[in-house]
Amino acid sequence: MKIKSFLFSLLMLVVGTANAQNWGGGIDDSNLHFGFTFQYISSEYKVLKKLNWKESPSDFSDLPSEIPRGLSSIAAKPSPGFGIGFVVNQKLLENVDLRLTPVLVFNDRVLTYRFENLPITSGQPFSEVEKKVQSTLVEFPLGLKIKSNRRNNFRAYMIGGIKYSTDISSKKNRDNSNVPNPMEMILVNKRSFLSYEAGLGMDLYFEYFKMSPELKLSYSFDSVMKREKLHVFSNPIDKLMLRHVTFSLFFE
Repeated sequence: MKIKSFLFSLLMLVVGTANAQNWGGGIDDSNLHFGFTFQYISSEYKVLKKLNWKESPSDFSDLPSEIPRGLSSIAAKPSPGFGIGFVVNQKLLENVDLRLTPVLVFNDRVLTYRFENLPITSGQPFSEVEKKVQSTLVEFPLGLKIKSNRRNNFRAYMIGGIKYSTDISSKKNRDNSNVPNPMEMILVNKRSFLSYEAGLGMDLYFEYFKMSPELKLSYSFDSVMKREKLHVFSNPIDKLMLRHVTFSLFFE
């Protein structure tokens, strides 16, 4: 319901700004300008399993009996997050801009493991273990913005580029060295990784500023998982790719 209300309000803004030509603060007359952004993010892992992902390595045979055996599924679900940042926009051509949009992102990702063949004493046919990866990322997206010609107070655009991400969360979110119980081990991600991204948006001009709603998809170039020896949760996984769906509001 909140999303529908927001989209309706956004439509009213588009209709309202179309009635009269607004200056937009002269933003198109500047070769270099700045702004800020608020983002809603939905992130999700794409899990690429090993061929023998259901089989436990022989090194795991010495684990305590209370550790679940018989891994039957690994599932990822979308997790929400948000980001705040700023914009540096360099005009290259009349309809092409180069944009750098550094953002601070707060976002968790979740994997759910389902185990079967539990010890008889458990009294349950299966067990689900949820592993949450907590992260605070600083992201540096660099992209080309290709714009249509302006029509009154509206302009559509496409954007594409690459993004460098680095995790600045505490060390305890990336360290399994002092975890005595294998079931309490965390799923560690690489501290830094690259992604490619593409999206669509629109520029809406007001009297003193320009607002740009934008929807963008990003996908990591390579696996973001840090592989560790004798790790119950990372061992079945060949690659763990990360994808983001980001809705942004830019104010310039």
